[in-house]
Amino acid sequence: MSEAENPLIIQPTAGHTATVIWLHGLGADGSDFAPIVPELKLPVKNGTRFIFPHAPRRSITINGGMVMRGWYDVRAMDLTVNEDAAGIESSAALLTELLDRETRQLDSDRVILAGFSQGGAMALHTGLRYRQRLAGMMALSAYLPLSDRLAEADGGSNRATPILMMHGVYDPVIPLRTAEQSCALLRAREYQVEWSQYAMQHAVCPQQIDDISQWMSRVLSA
Repeated sequence: MSEAENPLIIQPTAGHTATVIWLHGLGADGSDFAPIVPELKLPVKNGTRFIFPHAPRRSITINGGMVMRGWYDVRAMDLTVNEDAAGIESSAALLTELLDRETRQLDSDRVILAGFSQGGAMALHTGLRYRQRLAGMMALSAYLPLSDRLAEADGGSNRATPILMMHGVYDPVIPLRTAEQSCALLRAREYQVEWSQYAMQHAVCPQQIDDISQWMSRVLSA
C-alpha cells in the first residue's frame, strides 16, 4: 500500500457519520494539519472522521529538482504556466480512489474534500469532477489548476456543492489575484463559491479556523 493510500486518520469519538479529507501543501505531509482538528471544535454528535493523505514523493522543478511530497510538479513561479497536467491527473486518480473507499461507508454528501495550497488546488480539481455529490469543497490559500479544462466538470454531480475559498491578502506563494481569478471563473460557470480573505500571508489564522468550523458545521448539517 502506498503512503498516499495509507493516510493519517483521526477517528471521531461518536459514531462515524461524516468525513473530512484534508490535503496538505507542497513539501509537507498528512500530519501537517492534524493539530487543527481539536481547534475546529466540531460538535461531537457530527461524528466527523478526518483523513489526511500523504502526497507521493516527486521531483519539484521550481525547487531545483529536489524530491519532496507534492501532488504535482511546479515548473514556474506563475502557477498557471506549463502546468503538470499528468501529475495533477495522477493525484486526482489517487484521491478519487480514496473518495470511493470512503463513500462505500457513508453517503457522499457527508464527505468534505479540503486542502491547503497545492492540496487545495487538488481538492478543487478532484471534487469538481467527482461523479457523486460531495458535502463541500474547501480550498485554503489555493487556486484552480488546469482552469482551461473546467468545462470537463460542467454538468457533473457537484455543480451545486458549496465551495469555500479562503486566502491571505499578502500571500507571496499563490498571489491573491490568482485565487481571485479562480473564484471568478468558478462563479461565472455558476459554481457555488463562498470567498473570504484575511490579513495574512501563506498561512492559516485563528479567525479563519473559527470560520472553517462554522462552514463545516453548516454544510454537514444541511
